[in-house]
Amino acid sequence: MSASEPLPDLAWEPSSWQQCAAAQVPEWPDPAALDAAINELRALPPLVFAGEARSLQQSLARVSQGEGFLLHAGDCAESFAEFSADNIRDKLKVILQMSVALTYSTGVPTLKIGRIAGQFAKPRSSPVERRGDVELPSFRGDMVNDFAFTRTSRVPDPHRMVRGYHQAAATLNLLRAFTKGGFADLNQVHQWNLEFVRTSRQGRRYDDISAEIDRALRFMSACGIDLGAEVQLHQVDFYTSHEALLLWYEEALTRRDSLTNDWYDCSAHLLWIGERTRQPDGAHVEFLAGVQNPIAVKLGPDATPDEAVALCRRLDPGHTPGRLTFVSRMGAKRVRESLPPLLRAVHRAGHPVVWACDPMHGNTFQHENGYKTRDFDAVIAELDGFFTACRAANVWPGGVHVELTGDDVTECLGGAEEVLPEHLDQRYETACDPRLNARQSLELAFRLGELVRQ
Repeated sequence: MSASEPLPDLAWEPSSWQQCAAAQVPEWPDPAALDAAINELRALPPLVFAGEARSLQQSLARVSQGEGFLLHAGDCAESFAEFSADNIRDKLKVILQMSVALTYSTGVPTLKIGRIAGQFAKPRSSPVERRGDVELPSFRGDMVNDFAFTRTSRVPDPHRMVRGYHQAAATLNLLRAFTKGGFADLNQVHQWNLEFVRTSRQGRRYDDISAEIDRALRFMSACGIDLGAEVQLHQVDFYTSHEALLLWYEEALTRRDSLTNDWYDCSAHLLWIGERTRQPDGAHVEFLAGVQNPIAVKLGPDATPDEAVALCRRLDPGHTPGRLTFVSRMGAKRVRESLPPLLRAVHRAGHPVVWACDPMHGNTFQHENGYKTRDFDAVIAELDGFFTACRAANVWPGGVHVELTGDDVTECLGGAEEVLPEHLDQRYETACDPRLNARQSLELAFRLGELVRQ
Protein backbone atom coordinates (compact mmCIF):
# COMPACT_ATOMS: atom_id res chain seq x y z
CA MET A 1 0.00 0.00 0.00
CA SER A 2 1.43 3.36 -0.97
CA ALA A 3 1.81 6.13 1.57
CA SER A 4 -0.68 8.29 -0.35
CA GLU A 5 -3.54 5.82 0.03
CA PRO A 6 -5.86 5.79 3.05
CA LEU A 7 -5.65 3.04 5.60
CA PRO A 8 -8.72 0.84 6.03
CA ASP A 9 -11.25 2.19 8.51
CA LEU A 10 -10.79 -0.08 11.51
CA ALA A 11 -14.00 1.23 13.07
CA TRP A 12 -16.14 0.00 10.17
CA GLU A 13 -19.39 -1.74 11.10
CA PRO A 14 -22.13 -3.15 8.84
CA SER A 15 -24.26 -0.15 9.79
CA SER A 16 -21.59 2.47 8.92
CA TRP A 17 -23.29 3.18 5.59
CA GLN A 18 -26.18 4.83 7.45
CA GLN A 19 -23.95 7.86 8.10
CA CYS A 20 -23.57 8.48 4.35
CA ALA A 21 -25.87 9.76 1.62
CA ALA A 22 -27.63 6.85 -0.07
CA ALA A 23 -28.86 7.07 -3.67
CA GLN A 24 -31.52 4.87 -5.25
CA VAL A 25 -33.00 3.57 -2.00
CA PRO A 26 -36.74 3.38 -1.31
CA GLU A 27 -38.57 5.38 1.33
CA TRP A 28 -40.11 2.79 3.63
CA PRO A 29 -43.41 4.18 4.95
CA ASP A 30 -43.57 2.01 8.09
CA PRO A 31 -40.39 2.14 10.29
CA ALA A 32 -41.73 -0.56 12.62
CA ALA A 33 -42.30 -2.96 9.71
CA LEU A 34 -38.78 -2.22 8.44
CA ASP A 35 -37.25 -3.01 11.85
CA ALA A 36 -39.24 -6.25 12.05
CA ALA A 37 -38.06 -7.37 8.60
CA ILE A 38 -34.42 -6.54 9.39
CA ASN A 39 -34.56 -8.42 12.71
CA GLU A 40 -36.06 -11.44 10.98
CA LEU A 41 -33.31 -11.41 8.35
CA ARG A 42 -30.60 -11.12 11.01
CA ALA A 43 -31.88 -14.32 12.63
CA LEU A 44 -31.81 -16.34 9.39
CA PRO A 45 -28.83 -18.45 8.27
CA PRO A 46 -26.32 -17.05 5.76
CA LEU A 47 -27.03 -17.80 2.12
CA VAL A 48 -23.36 -18.26 1.20
CA PHE A 49 -20.21 -18.81 3.21
CA ALA A 50 -17.02 -16.82 3.59
CA GLY A 51 -14.89 -19.68 2.27
CA GLU A 52 -16.89 -19.68 -0.98
CA ALA A 53 -16.32 -15.95 -1.40
CA ARG A 54 -12.58 -16.45 -0.84
CA SER A 55 -12.52 -19.18 -3.49
CA LEU A 56 -14.23 -16.85 -5.93
CA GLN A 57 -11.69 -14.13 -5.19
CA GLN A 58 -8.86 -16.56 -5.95
CA SER A 59 -10.47 -17.38 -9.29
CA LEU A 60 -10.95 -13.68 -10.07
CA ALA A 61 -7.28 -13.10 -9.22
CA ARG A 62 -6.39 -15.57 -11.96
CA VAL A 63 -8.71 -13.72 -14.35
CA SER A 64 -6.94 -10.44 -13.54
CA GLN A 65 -3.68 -12.11 -14.57
CA GLY A 66 -5.06 -13.31 -17.90
CA GLU A 67 -5.50 -16.88 -16.70
CA GLY A 68 -9.30 -16.97 -16.84
CA PHE A 69 -12.34 -15.34 -18.43
CA LEU A 70 -15.39 -14.10 -16.52
CA LEU A 71 -18.91 -14.90 -17.69
CA HIS A 72 -21.25 -12.85 -15.48
CA ALA A 73 -24.80 -13.39 -16.67
CA GLY A 74 -28.42 -13.73 -15.68
CA ASP A 75 -31.75 -11.99 -15.37
CA CYS A 76 -32.25 -8.25 -15.38
CA ALA A 77 -34.39 -8.65 -12.27
CA GLU A 78 -35.64 -11.85 -10.70
CA SER A 79 -39.37 -12.20 -10.25
CA PHE A 80 -41.50 -13.60 -7.46
CA ALA A 81 -44.22 -14.51 -9.97
CA GLU A 82 -41.96 -16.41 -12.39
CA PHE A 83 -40.05 -18.40 -9.78
CA SER A 84 -39.81 -22.05 -10.87
CA ALA A 85 -37.35 -24.90 -11.22
CA ASP A 86 -37.69 -24.72 -15.01
CA ASN A 87 -36.71 -21.04 -15.14
CA ILE A 88 -33.65 -21.64 -12.95
CA ARG A 89 -32.63 -24.68 -15.00
CA ASP A 90 -33.01 -22.92 -18.35
CA LYS A 91 -30.96 -19.88 -17.27
CA LEU A 92 -28.21 -22.13 -15.93
CA LYS A 93 -28.29 -24.22 -19.12
CA VAL A 94 -27.62 -21.16 -21.30
CA ILE A 95 -24.77 -20.00 -19.06
CA LEU A 96 -23.19 -23.47 -19.14
CA GLN A 97 -23.47 -23.59 -22.93
CA MET A 98 -21.87 -20.17 -23.25
CA SER A 99 -19.06 -21.15 -20.90
CA VAL A 100 -18.06 -24.21 -22.96
CA ALA A 101 -17.76 -22.13 -26.14
CA LEU A 102 -15.82 -19.41 -24.29
CA THR A 103 -13.46 -21.82 -22.55
CA TYR A 104 -12.44 -23.41 -25.81
CA SER A 105 -12.12 -20.09 -27.65
CA THR A 106 -10.12 -18.29 -24.95
CA GLY A 107 -7.99 -21.26 -23.94
CA VAL A 108 -8.49 -20.40 -20.27
CA PRO A 109 -11.13 -21.49 -17.72
CA THR A 110 -14.44 -19.63 -17.79
CA LEU A 111 -15.46 -18.37 -14.36
CA LYS A 112 -19.24 -18.52 -14.06
CA ILE A 113 -21.16 -16.00 -11.93
CA GLY A 114 -24.93 -15.70 -12.12
CA ARG A 115 -27.09 -12.64 -11.64
CA ILE A 116 -29.34 -14.86 -9.59
CA ALA A 117 -30.50 -15.74 -6.06
CA GLY A 118 -30.77 -12.11 -4.98
CA GLN A 119 -31.16 -9.86 -8.04
CA PHE A 120 -34.54 -8.52 -6.93
CA ALA A 121 -33.93 -4.77 -6.73
CA LYS A 122 -33.32 -2.29 -9.54
CA PRO A 123 -32.18 1.35 -9.71
CA ARG A 124 -34.41 3.59 -11.77
CA SER A 125 -33.75 6.65 -13.90
CA SER A 126 -36.83 8.35 -12.41
CA PRO A 127 -38.48 7.94 -8.97
CA VAL A 128 -41.90 8.06 -10.62
CA GLU A 129 -43.64 6.42 -13.57
CA ARG A 130 -46.35 8.14 -15.56
CA ARG A 131 -49.01 6.42 -17.66
CA GLY A 132 -51.43 8.86 -19.18
CA ASP A 133 -52.57 11.20 -16.42
CA VAL A 134 -51.58 8.82 -13.60
CA GLU A 135 -48.21 9.20 -11.82
CA LEU A 136 -47.03 6.55 -9.35
CA PRO A 137 -43.74 5.58 -7.68
CA SER A 138 -41.50 3.57 -10.00
CA PHE A 139 -41.28 -0.19 -9.76
CA ARG A 140 -37.98 -0.91 -7.98
CA GLY A 141 -37.97 -4.69 -8.14
CA ASP A 142 -39.95 -7.39 -6.37
CA MET A 143 -37.93 -6.99 -3.19
CA VAL A 144 -39.31 -3.44 -2.82
CA ASN A 145 -42.75 -3.15 -4.42
CA ASP A 146 -45.04 -4.74 -7.01
CA PHE A 147 -44.99 -4.28 -10.77
CA ALA A 148 -48.77 -3.75 -10.99
CA PHE A 149 -49.54 -0.12 -11.82
CA THR A 150 -51.69 0.70 -8.80
CA ARG A 151 -51.02 3.02 -5.89
CA THR A 152 -51.24 0.19 -3.36
CA SER A 153 -48.90 -2.09 -5.33
CA ARG A 154 -46.19 0.55 -5.62
CA VAL A 155 -45.92 1.17 -1.85
CA PRO A 156 -42.52 -0.17 -0.62
CA ASP A 157 -43.03 -3.19 1.65
CA PRO A 158 -39.98 -4.29 3.72
CA HIS A 159 -41.38 -7.80 4.25
CA ARG A 160 -40.60 -8.37 0.58
CA MET A 161 -36.92 -8.52 1.57
CA VAL A 162 -37.72 -11.56 3.73
CA ARG A 163 -39.59 -13.17 0.86
CA GLY A 164 -36.63 -12.45 -1.41
CA TYR A 165 -34.30 -14.17 1.07
CA HIS A 166 -36.38 -17.35 1.05
CA GLN A 167 -36.59 -17.42 -2.75
CA ALA A 168 -32.82 -16.88 -2.94
CA ALA A 169 -32.27 -19.79 -0.54
CA ALA A 170 -34.45 -22.10 -2.63
CA THR A 171 -32.73 -20.96 -5.82
CA LEU A 172 -29.27 -21.60 -4.36
CA ASN A 173 -30.32 -25.06 -3.23
CA LEU A 174 -31.40 -25.99 -6.75
CA LEU A 175 -28.32 -24.42 -8.37
CA ARG A 176 -26.03 -26.46 -6.14
CA ALA A 177 -27.92 -29.63 -7.05
CA PHE A 178 -27.73 -28.88 -10.78
CA THR A 179 -24.05 -27.91 -10.85
CA LYS A 180 -22.85 -30.84 -8.73
CA GLY A 181 -25.41 -33.49 -9.67
CA GLY A 182 -24.63 -34.17 -13.34
CA PHE A 183 -26.65 -31.49 -15.13
CA ALA A 184 -23.42 -29.63 -15.96
CA ASP A 185 -21.78 -32.67 -17.60
CA LEU A 186 -19.46 -31.41 -20.36
CA ASN A 187 -20.57 -33.95 -22.96
CA GLN A 188 -24.20 -33.06 -22.39
CA VAL A 189 -23.57 -29.32 -22.61
CA HIS A 190 -21.55 -29.84 -25.79
CA GLN A 191 -24.43 -31.76 -27.35
CA TRP A 192 -26.74 -28.86 -26.54
CA ASN A 193 -24.36 -26.55 -28.39
CA LEU A 194 -24.19 -28.88 -31.38
CA GLU A 195 -27.97 -28.76 -31.56
CA PHE A 196 -27.83 -24.95 -31.51
CA VAL A 197 -25.32 -24.93 -34.37
CA ARG A 198 -27.41 -27.37 -36.41
CA THR A 199 -30.60 -25.35 -36.03
CA SER A 200 -29.18 -21.80 -36.15
CA ARG A 201 -29.60 -19.78 -39.33
CA GLN A 202 -25.92 -18.89 -39.10
CA GLY A 203 -24.86 -22.24 -37.70
CA ARG A 204 -22.16 -22.85 -40.29
CA ARG A 205 -20.35 -19.79 -38.96
CA TYR A 206 -19.75 -21.66 -35.69
CA ASP A 207 -19.08 -25.12 -37.16
CA ASP A 208 -15.33 -24.79 -36.75
CA ILE A 209 -15.40 -24.12 -33.00
CA SER A 210 -17.97 -26.86 -32.38
CA ALA A 211 -16.01 -29.35 -34.47
CA GLU A 212 -12.78 -28.51 -32.64
CA ILE A 213 -14.43 -29.11 -29.25
CA ASP A 214 -15.75 -32.42 -30.57
CA ARG A 215 -12.28 -33.46 -31.75
CA ALA A 216 -10.73 -32.46 -28.42
CA LEU A 217 -13.15 -34.68 -26.50
CA ARG A 218 -12.49 -37.60 -28.84
CA PHE A 219 -8.74 -37.03 -28.55
CA MET A 220 -8.86 -37.20 -24.75
CA SER A 221 -10.83 -40.42 -24.94
CA ALA A 222 -8.41 -41.92 -27.47
CA CYS A 223 -5.50 -41.09 -25.14
CA GLY A 224 -7.05 -43.31 -22.48
CA ILE A 225 -8.53 -40.55 -20.34
CA ASP A 226 -11.69 -41.89 -18.74
CA LEU A 227 -14.03 -38.96 -19.37
CA GLY A 228 -16.69 -40.57 -17.20
CA ALA A 229 -14.38 -40.64 -14.19
CA GLU A 230 -13.12 -37.05 -14.42
CA VAL A 231 -15.10 -35.07 -11.83
CA GLN A 232 -14.14 -31.75 -13.46
CA LEU A 233 -16.07 -32.78 -16.58
CA HIS A 234 -19.31 -33.43 -14.68
CA GLN A 235 -19.38 -30.71 -12.05
CA VAL A 236 -18.77 -26.96 -12.15
CA ASP A 237 -18.28 -24.15 -9.67
CA PHE A 238 -21.05 -21.58 -9.98
CA TYR A 239 -21.24 -18.38 -7.96
CA THR A 240 -24.05 -15.93 -7.29
CA SER A 241 -24.20 -12.15 -7.36
CA HIS A 242 -26.54 -9.19 -7.31
CA GLU A 243 -26.42 -5.43 -7.15
CA ALA A 244 -26.08 -4.44 -3.49
CA LEU A 245 -28.81 -1.84 -3.72
CA LEU A 246 -30.95 -2.49 -0.61
CA LEU A 247 -28.38 -1.85 2.09
CA TRP A 248 -30.76 -2.87 4.90
CA TYR A 249 -30.89 -6.37 3.39
CA GLU A 250 -27.13 -6.49 2.88
CA GLU A 251 -26.40 -5.27 6.41
CA ALA A 252 -28.74 -7.87 7.96
CA LEU A 253 -26.95 -10.70 6.12
CA THR A 254 -23.42 -9.51 6.90
CA ARG A 255 -21.65 -11.81 9.35
CA ARG A 256 -18.19 -12.21 10.87
CA ASP A 257 -16.21 -15.15 9.54
CA SER A 258 -15.33 -17.53 12.38
CA LEU A 259 -11.91 -18.27 10.83
CA THR A 260 -10.64 -14.80 9.96
CA ASN A 261 -12.93 -12.53 12.02
CA ASP A 262 -13.51 -10.50 8.84
CA TRP A 263 -16.92 -9.24 7.76
CA TYR A 264 -18.58 -10.96 4.79
CA ASP A 265 -21.87 -10.12 3.13
CA CYS A 266 -23.42 -13.59 3.09
CA SER A 267 -26.27 -12.69 0.72
CA ALA A 268 -24.12 -13.56 -2.34
CA HIS A 269 -20.58 -14.42 -3.33
CA LEU A 270 -20.03 -11.21 -5.30
CA LEU A 271 -21.80 -7.87 -4.88
CA TRP A 272 -21.70 -4.99 -7.30
CA ILE A 273 -22.26 -1.24 -7.24
CA GLY A 274 -24.18 0.29 -10.11
CA GLU A 275 -23.42 3.33 -12.25
CA ARG A 276 -25.94 5.39 -10.28
CA THR A 277 -24.60 4.50 -6.80
CA ARG A 278 -20.81 4.48 -7.23
CA GLN A 279 -20.11 7.80 -5.44
CA PRO A 280 -16.80 7.25 -3.54
CA ASP A 281 -18.26 8.99 -0.46
CA GLY A 282 -21.71 7.42 -0.84
CA ALA A 283 -23.44 4.78 1.26
CA HIS A 284 -23.04 1.89 -1.18
CA VAL A 285 -19.28 2.33 -1.54
CA GLU A 286 -18.98 2.79 2.23
CA PHE A 287 -20.78 -0.47 2.89
CA LEU A 288 -18.91 -2.60 0.36
CA ALA A 289 -15.56 -1.14 1.38
CA GLY A 290 -15.91 -2.99 4.66
CA VAL A 291 -16.90 -6.49 3.54
CA GLN A 292 -14.33 -8.93 2.20
CA ASN A 293 -16.36 -10.34 -0.69
CA PRO A 294 -15.17 -9.71 -4.22
CA ILE A 295 -16.71 -6.42 -5.41
CA ALA A 296 -17.62 -5.10 -8.85
CA VAL A 297 -18.40 -1.54 -9.94
CA LYS A 298 -20.16 -0.40 -13.12
CA LEU A 299 -18.41 2.47 -14.97
CA GLY A 300 -20.39 4.46 -17.53
CA PRO A 301 -19.11 6.76 -20.29
CA ASP A 302 -18.97 9.80 -18.00
CA ALA A 303 -16.69 8.14 -15.43
CA THR A 304 -13.38 9.97 -15.12
CA PRO A 305 -9.92 8.50 -14.50
CA ASP A 306 -9.80 10.26 -11.12
CA GLU A 307 -13.12 8.68 -10.10
CA ALA A 308 -11.94 5.22 -11.14
CA VAL A 309 -8.73 5.56 -9.13
CA ALA A 310 -10.67 6.94 -6.13
CA LEU A 311 -12.91 3.85 -6.22
CA CYS A 312 -9.81 1.64 -6.33
CA ARG A 313 -8.46 3.36 -3.23
CA ARG A 314 -11.73 3.01 -1.34
CA LEU A 315 -12.54 -0.56 -2.34
CA ASP A 316 -9.08 -2.07 -2.91
CA PRO A 317 -6.63 -0.24 -0.63
CA GLY A 318 -4.46 -3.34 -0.39
CA HIS A 319 -4.06 -3.85 -4.17
CA THR A 320 -5.46 -7.36 -3.73
CA PRO A 321 -5.84 -9.43 -6.92
CA GLY A 322 -9.43 -10.57 -7.38
CA ARG A 323 -10.89 -8.07 -4.95
CA LEU A 324 -12.20 -5.53 -7.48
CA THR A 325 -13.80 -5.84 -10.91
CA PHE A 326 -14.60 -2.84 -13.07
CA VAL A 327 -17.49 -3.39 -15.48
CA SER A 328 -17.38 -1.02 -18.45
CA ARG A 329 -20.85 -0.05 -19.75
CA MET A 330 -20.09 2.74 -22.17
CA GLY A 331 -22.32 2.11 -25.17
CA ALA A 332 -21.13 1.14 -28.63
CA LYS A 333 -20.72 4.76 -29.73
CA ARG A 334 -18.56 5.86 -26.81
CA VAL A 335 -16.53 2.85 -25.64
CA ARG A 336 -13.50 3.48 -27.89
CA GLU A 337 -13.24 7.06 -26.66
CA SER A 338 -14.25 6.76 -22.99
CA LEU A 339 -12.65 3.50 -21.87
CA PRO A 340 -8.91 3.94 -22.71
CA PRO A 341 -8.27 6.80 -20.20
CA LEU A 342 -9.74 4.65 -17.41
CA LEU A 343 -7.65 1.63 -18.38
CA ARG A 344 -4.48 3.72 -18.36
CA ALA A 345 -5.22 5.45 -15.05
CA VAL A 346 -6.01 2.26 -13.15
CA HIS A 347 -2.98 0.53 -14.65
CA ARG A 348 -0.72 3.40 -13.54
CA ALA A 349 -2.21 3.26 -10.05
CA GLY A 350 -1.16 -0.38 -9.82
CA HIS A 351 -4.53 -1.92 -8.94
CA PRO A 352 -4.91 -5.47 -10.32
CA VAL A 353 -8.57 -5.14 -11.25
CA VAL A 354 -10.53 -7.44 -13.54
CA TRP A 355 -11.87 -5.53 -16.55
CA ALA A 356 -15.19 -6.78 -17.89
CA CYS A 357 -17.68 -5.38 -20.39
CA ASP A 358 -21.41 -4.88 -19.94
CA PRO A 359 -22.49 -4.32 -23.57
CA MET A 360 -26.18 -4.10 -22.66
CA HIS A 361 -26.97 -1.04 -20.55
CA GLY A 362 -25.21 1.57 -22.67
CA ASN A 363 -27.15 0.43 -25.74
CA THR A 364 -30.69 0.60 -24.40
CA PHE A 365 -33.16 2.79 -26.27
CA GLN A 366 -36.87 3.39 -26.56
CA HIS A 367 -38.19 2.20 -29.91
CA GLU A 368 -40.83 4.28 -31.62
CA ASN A 369 -43.34 1.49 -30.93
CA GLY A 370 -42.93 2.19 -27.19
CA TYR A 371 -40.79 -0.81 -26.21
CA LYS A 372 -37.45 -0.38 -24.47
CA THR A 373 -34.99 -2.57 -26.35
CA ARG A 374 -31.38 -3.21 -27.38
CA ASP A 375 -29.89 -4.09 -30.75
CA PHE A 376 -27.73 -7.21 -30.96
CA ASP A 377 -25.37 -5.54 -33.44
CA ALA A 378 -24.75 -2.68 -30.99
CA VAL A 379 -23.99 -5.22 -28.25
CA ILE A 380 -21.38 -6.87 -30.48
CA ALA A 381 -19.99 -3.49 -31.52
CA GLU A 382 -19.42 -2.49 -27.91
CA LEU A 383 -17.67 -5.78 -27.19
CA ASP A 384 -15.44 -5.22 -30.21
CA GLY A 385 -14.60 -1.72 -28.94
CA PHE A 386 -13.89 -3.08 -25.46
CA PHE A 387 -11.49 -5.72 -26.78
CA THR A 388 -9.75 -3.15 -29.00
CA ALA A 389 -9.30 -0.69 -26.11
CA CYS A 390 -7.98 -3.37 -23.74
CA ARG A 391 -5.47 -4.66 -26.26
CA ALA A 392 -4.21 -1.16 -27.01
CA ALA A 393 -3.68 -0.60 -23.27
CA ASN A 394 -2.04 -4.02 -22.82
CA VAL A 395 -4.85 -5.03 -20.44
CA TRP A 396 -6.47 -8.46 -20.43
CA PRO A 397 -10.15 -8.17 -21.52
CA GLY A 398 -11.28 -10.24 -18.59
CA GLY A 399 -14.95 -10.91 -19.13
CA VAL A 400 -18.48 -10.05 -20.11
CA HIS A 401 -21.54 -9.07 -18.06
CA VAL A 402 -24.89 -9.66 -19.80
CA GLU A 403 -28.60 -9.78 -19.06
CA LEU A 404 -30.17 -12.92 -20.49
CA THR A 405 -32.89 -15.48 -20.03
CA GLY A 406 -33.31 -19.10 -21.02
CA ASP A 407 -36.75 -18.30 -22.43
CA ASP A 408 -37.62 -17.61 -26.07
CA VAL A 409 -38.42 -13.94 -25.46
CA THR A 410 -38.49 -11.14 -28.04
CA GLU A 411 -36.97 -8.24 -26.12
CA CYS A 412 -33.71 -7.46 -27.95
CA LEU A 413 -33.58 -6.79 -31.68
CA GLY A 414 -31.43 -8.68 -34.16
CA GLY A 415 -29.34 -11.79 -33.89
CA ALA A 416 -29.35 -14.72 -36.29
CA GLU A 417 -33.05 -15.27 -35.64
CA GLU A 418 -33.71 -11.67 -36.69
CA VAL A 419 -35.97 -10.32 -33.96
CA LEU A 420 -37.62 -7.34 -35.66
CA PRO A 421 -39.43 -4.34 -34.14
CA GLU A 422 -42.78 -5.88 -35.02
CA HIS A 423 -41.83 -8.97 -33.00
CA LEU A 424 -41.25 -7.12 -29.72
CA ASP A 425 -44.84 -7.42 -28.53
CA GLN A 426 -44.95 -11.19 -29.09
CA ARG A 427 -42.99 -12.22 -25.99
CA TYR A 428 -41.84 -9.08 -24.21
CA GLU A 429 -41.85 -10.39 -20.65
CA THR A 430 -39.22 -8.45 -18.71
CA ALA A 431 -40.32 -6.29 -15.79
CA CYS A 432 -37.36 -3.91 -16.24
CA ASP A 433 -34.71 -4.14 -18.96
CA PRO A 434 -34.72 -6.17 -22.21
CA ARG A 435 -32.77 -9.43 -22.13
CA LEU A 436 -31.07 -11.59 -24.71
CA ASN A 437 -32.99 -14.79 -25.35
CA ALA A 438 -31.31 -18.20 -25.30
CA ARG A 439 -30.32 -18.23 -28.98
CA GLN A 440 -29.02 -14.65 -28.90
CA SER A 441 -27.00 -15.50 -25.80
CA LEU A 442 -25.34 -18.50 -27.45
CA GLU A 443 -24.64 -16.50 -30.59
CA LEU A 444 -23.02 -13.86 -28.36
CA ALA A 445 -20.73 -16.51 -26.85
CA PHE A 446 -19.60 -17.74 -30.26
CA ARG A 447 -19.08 -14.17 -31.50
CA LEU A 448 -17.02 -13.49 -28.37
CA GLY A 449 -14.94 -16.52 -29.26
CA GLU A 450 -14.25 -14.95 -32.65
CA LEU A 451 -13.19 -11.67 -31.00
CA VAL A 452 -10.80 -13.50 -28.66
CA ARG A 453 -9.23 -15.37 -31.56
CA GLN A 454 -8.62 -12.25 -33.67
